[in-house]
Amino acid sequence: MILGKRPDIERFLKSPDSRIRAALIYGRDLGVVRERGAELAGRIAKDPNDPFDVAQLTDGDLDADAGRLEGELAAQSLMGGRRLVRLRFSTEKAGLDKLAAEALVRHADGELNPDAFLIIEAGALGRDSALRKAAEKAAGAAAIPCYEDEPGDVARQVREALAKDNLSLTSEALAVFVARMPKERGVARQEMERLALYLGPGSGAQATPADLEPFLGVEPEASLFDAASDAFGGRIADAQAGLRRAAQEGEAGPAAVRAMGMHLGKLRRTLTLAKGGAGLQEAAKASGVFWKQEREFLRQARSWTLEALDQLQPEVLNADRLCKTAGSPDSLIAERLAFTVAGRARRLGL
Repeated sequence: MILGKRPDIERFLKSPDSRIRAALIYGRDLGVVRERGAELAGRIAKDPNDPFDVAQLTDGDLDADAGRLEGELAAQSLMGGRRLVRLRFSTEKAGLDKLAAEALVRHADGELNPDAFLIIEAGALGRDSALRKAAEKAAGAAAIPCYEDEPGDVARQVREALAKDNLSLTSEALAVFVARMPKERGVARQEMERLALYLGPGSGAQATPADLEPFLGVEPEASLFDAASDAFGGRIADAQAGLRRAAQEGEAGPAAVRAMGMHLGKLRRTLTLAKGGAGLQEAAKASGVFWKQEREFLRQARSWTLEALDQLQPEVLNADRLCKTAGSPDSLIAERLAFTVAGRARRLGL
């Protein structure tokens, strides 16, 4: 059984289906995988760290003893509670993938200890993974893919985390903070905790973008975003200088192309919202535009059109593909894309 939608996943984690004996939680964002695994373990066992009722394994244990996982799943609880077996699976070895899949199928079918529960936390399993296929097909198992959080999800998490300490951010500050958050949820959680300590737990403070400046410091990729803004503003020389400055700071061509793609995305979202009736300034804020760049961004938004952005999108995608090709001159590819963008901007009157 596959649980792909967030509401379905949250319902299952809060109240696991009694017919399910195994759950495979996997994805690139190991922070989300670990968080969901811990939440589910807490629902299954009174104490997820109890050495008597809980067995914690790694793929190394399977590599050393092929029968270890099935043996733990067949064992009875020593203290009368529900047996829980947790496997952290991080290998790419096909043999171990198949071994874990076979154990999951047997357990999901009730062949081992039917009262035990198996949780497997894994990385990004491909479609050819035997373990992933087994969890998706077995009636007694749940496959839970974990994707990177969307900006809206991150914003909700930030609000909830700060509210626990009687803290909050203005809408502008929230957009700034979310835009700067790391993708990995575990690291993001640490940043939320650090912000709460900075603002003062229990103080009732509501922070503005200006309040966040000392906390956020200088953006590591500031040169790239400046270069992207210069390119979309038609300033070819400034864009080129920004890209070269970013290269000196260690930011390679793929990151530069990504920055230009993100700027294009913000312009598209802003123009789409404006087309739907929103004010241009309101739309820019909703798109996550930093307040210091708002004036220049609005100048660009008044000249760019959705049609022009759609015509440019293939150029960005092609540059991204070329940058990821082994041995490609990615810095030159990024500069060429910046020239293309700036040239289109100038033809639009910027």
